[in-house]
Amino acid sequence: MNLRVWKWQFWQQIVLALVLGVAVGAAFNNLGDGEKLAETWLDPFGGVYTSLLRVIVVPLVLAAIVVSIGRLRNVGSVARLTAKTLGWFVVTSAIATAIGLAVGLLVQPGEGLGKLATESAETEEVTWTQVLENLFPSNIVNAMAEGNILGLVTFAALLGAALVAIGERGERLTALFDDLYVVMQKIVWWVVLLTPIGSFFLIASVVATYGASSLEPLAKFTGAIYLAVLVMLVVGYPVLLRAFGRVSPLKFYRNSWPALQFAFVSSSSLATLPIAQKVQIERNGVHPEYASFAQPLGATIKFDGCGAIYPAVAAIFVAQYMNLDLGFADYALIALAAVIGQLGTGGTPGPALVALTLTLTTVGLPLEAVGYLIAIDKVIDMARTALNVAGQLTVPVLVARSEKLLDEDVFNAVPVELTSGSAAPDETPETRKAAPEPAGT
Repeated sequence: MNLRVWKWQFWQQIVLALVLGVAVGAAFNNLGDGEKLAETWLDPFGGVYTSLLRVIVVPLVLAAIVVSIGRLRNVGSVARLTAKTLGWFVVTSAIATAIGLAVGLLVQPGEGLGKLATESAETEEVTWTQVLENLFPSNIVNAMAEGNILGLVTFAALLGAALVAIGERGERLTALFDDLYVVMQKIVWWVVLLTPIGSFFLIASVVATYGASSLEPLAKFTGAIYLAVLVMLVVGYPVLLRAFGRVSPLKFYRNSWPALQFAFVSSSSLATLPIAQKVQIERNGVHPEYASFAQPLGATIKFDGCGAIYPAVAAIFVAQYMNLDLGFADYALIALAAVIGQLGTGGTPGPALVALTLTLTTVGLPLEAVGYLIAIDKVIDMARTALNVAGQLTVPVLVARSEKLLDEDVFNAVPVELTSGSAAPDETPETRKAAPEPAGT
């Protein structure tokens, strides 16, 4: 066995990091005050990794959306492609929400539980007007500084459309955004190399702070989330891919594995965006210009894990925990809030809390119960984000298939190694020289 860890495959490095992280975290927890030890020795380094993920979000999304608007006009009707993409976003989110509700009712995750914490969560009520305000911010600079990804997407879409509308006069600025997008993808690729190290500190901090025994009362809820995610991955998406995409679900998951793997350990859809886009173009065979539009859009507003399954199961958990009965109208409101409320979430780690708060507020369930779920948020966030990215990859394949923008030869071929350069629309797996991916991603 090669003892040079940096030469291992990427998934092997991550598995090693997770195992070592659990071991170190358990050791810290057994020493006494595991939370203090985690804050002193683990959280600062894990925080550096998450900060690197967050700092690239604004320029990455801005450049991706502006550039993608211009590219999309070369592959067909912009309106039709946009409508189909958004339509499938809604359909798949509705299916994920239905699965979440079904699993929640079947497992009954909050039934018979006593209070898990004496403190309540400090949450702010999220209203539909706030979602609209996020969609159309009055100050784009403030929106960027505050991490309002939804407002950023709106501004970027308007800017991209304006640059297209003014013709040649907008080409120079569009070229600058194109260059910025390439640079940001390169930076993200460097961050990818740090994923095993970052995941080690993040996992170790969770185990050191809470320990395995402290999570036992919420094991049923955690199991319900993972079960719902598994059902969507094994049944939901494969049925759609086979029935409407007329492609092999097994080949789809084989091709998409690098993006799903990175999403699981990074807990960030936007950080996964460059890898997901490469997967769509170089492995799934989606037309580059359409992929450059659909992937950034999906990474911003398409969250089947955080925005559909999680709030559905969590709402049932909260109702059962608080001994409140839900009727058919309540379940309908949960579904509506979960599907539409995804517009108010962002792709950085933590959007699930916003989606959950919006759902609970819509149904009239107490927000104080959110505090009981925060303790295990990191434990389930990895599964939620992996499902987010799976949905973001599934929809463009379905749309591309119906619009004849899917290269079946690429999709069915043996997956190529992902290159470290940008996934530009003028490059294809056949025209670019494949370079070794970092650590076998």
